[in-house]
Amino acid sequence: MSQDTDVRAADPVLGRLADAILIPPFPGLSAPGWLLGALARGLAGVTLYGQNIAAPGQVSTLIAALREATAGDGPVIAIDEEGGDVTRVAFAEGSPYPGNAALGMVDDTALTRAVHQAIGADLAALGINFDMAPCADVLGAADSPAIGTRSFGADTGLVSRHTAAAVAGLQGAGVAACTKHFPGHGRTGTDTHEALATIEGGLADLRLVDLPPFEAAIRAGTLAIMPSHLRVPELTGDLPASVSGAALTGLLRGELGFTGVIVSDALEMRATRDLFGIPRAAVLAVAAGTDLLCLGREGSEDDYLAVRDALVAAVRDGTLDGERLEEAADRVARLRGGLARARSAAPAAGGVSSDSAGPGSAGSGGARPVGARPVGAGLVGAGPGASGLGRVGPAVGLIAARRAVQVSGPRRTLSHPVIIEVEPRENIAAGRFGWGLGPWAPADSVHRVSAAGRLLNGAGLGPADDAASAAGPGPVDATRILAAAAGRSLVAVVRDAHRDEQTQSLVSALLAARPDLILVEMGLPFWRPPEGTSYLATYGASRASAHAAAELLGLTPA
Repeated sequence: MSQDTDVRAADPVLGRLADAILIPPFPGLSAPGWLLGALARGLAGVTLYGQNIAAPGQVSTLIAALREATAGDGPVIAIDEEGGDVTRVAFAEGSPYPGNAALGMVDDTALTRAVHQAIGADLAALGINFDMAPCADVLGAADSPAIGTRSFGADTGLVSRHTAAAVAGLQGAGVAACTKHFPGHGRTGTDTHEALATIEGGLADLRLVDLPPFEAAIRAGTLAIMPSHLRVPELTGDLPASVSGAALTGLLRGELGFTGVIVSDALEMRATRDLFGIPRAAVLAVAAGTDLLCLGREGSEDDYLAVRDALVAAVRDGTLDGERLEEAADRVARLRGGLARARSAAPAAGGVSSDSAGPGSAGSGGARPVGARPVGAGLVGAGPGASGLGRVGPAVGLIAARRAVQVSGPRRTLSHPVIIEVEPRENIAAGRFGWGLGPWAPADSVHRVSAAGRLLNGAGLGPADDAASAAGPGPVDATRILAAAAGRSLVAVVRDAHRDEQTQSLVSALLAARPDLILVEMGLPFWRPPEGTSYLATYGASRASAHAAAELLGLTPA
């Protein structure tokens, strides 16, 4: 028997408390034996990623197995399903719902609520009850590489009202909302997947710009809030907010009055992993006020066991107060109980409120003390017509995407088009997902290239030879594309061209030779082509946004 196993065996009560606040990932399309055993021992639940999802029937079977194995109330089945570029359920083909940037562009809170209610209904139908959304981050002037189209926009008031609408939509469908990334990831120049990020400005700026959307989410009854690995020097010193008592216990709970569940951002992110290692980061997060620990997409059984053992050992040696671990476990148990009751009542009530899934989460009336009302009271009846837009479903995604698209310049008719899609640098939160005009474009018309001119897929442009790759996006690449497009319409599709000078150079070279080119921006339209260019901006790369752009281009399903 290993020393770690000895620790767990010697402290079965502490082991159960540690399990009660963990939602680890797992590989594959079915649950491994170690995970089913942990659920039977009291594991809080799991986090699903694209690696766990192949088809609706498979997901439903998987979740049924997880529920069957779980002791007590049903497990937390968590997922990152934001709509737009961040989707796990539809990562292969792209989300049927536009993301926050598109919704912020439209600025119709009833539409935002309807879209998120549809997202929640899709998740609930699969058995998923906890969505790590919405993003409440206010974009700074320079754009955040980690956030981008995941934000509703750069105006604090707009982000606040749409965050509240998104929370209401998700929880109106019976799925817990987890508002993120506290205290605000929009004014950072670093992706916390890669390094510790520092929020620009001081504490006064934070209160003025970044915190109001979280306050709006609390008033709307968000059941959970996720702090991120963000440093605010005046508040957290050298620590990230995710392990700072000043940020979590002092600011979020004390000043803002949030009494719901605090969920860690993925502990595998380098912002904390490189500083502390995953097990120590877990202990520090719980000590600071976190209730539920998310390990991240790449976490293994060994990572889960290491975190579990670290929590047990920290209580034994006094590093972590046992009462703090008990408090976290109790808060998660109340969440699970409320979600279980909401699931049972879903056909009649159609939603879950802050009263139904957390120890006094603040609702529209402000903060309440823990246990002020019975958990499970006050289920929300937000039926299909609650948004004022009629029955919700995937169709509302296309409605929203159509309204978001911005068009400028001449309207051109396509003739036997060549469509060049420029693959951007991967956003780690989004990963590689299905995007682009392919589903609506003529066969063999779409060519996916890197900004450096390397042909990723498609045909007819010739090989991306060593000379072309070394030359970058200059005349060699443009010449090859222009030759293929001779006598044909030319469309260039980019995502966040403002972040990549090579993409800008490639598009500029094409425009210099083909001013009739149509440019489609499927990210944020911060880099604009010359006046008079035919230009579409979709504010995101979801399938719904691509569909809306395809319609405007006159493309029909292949």
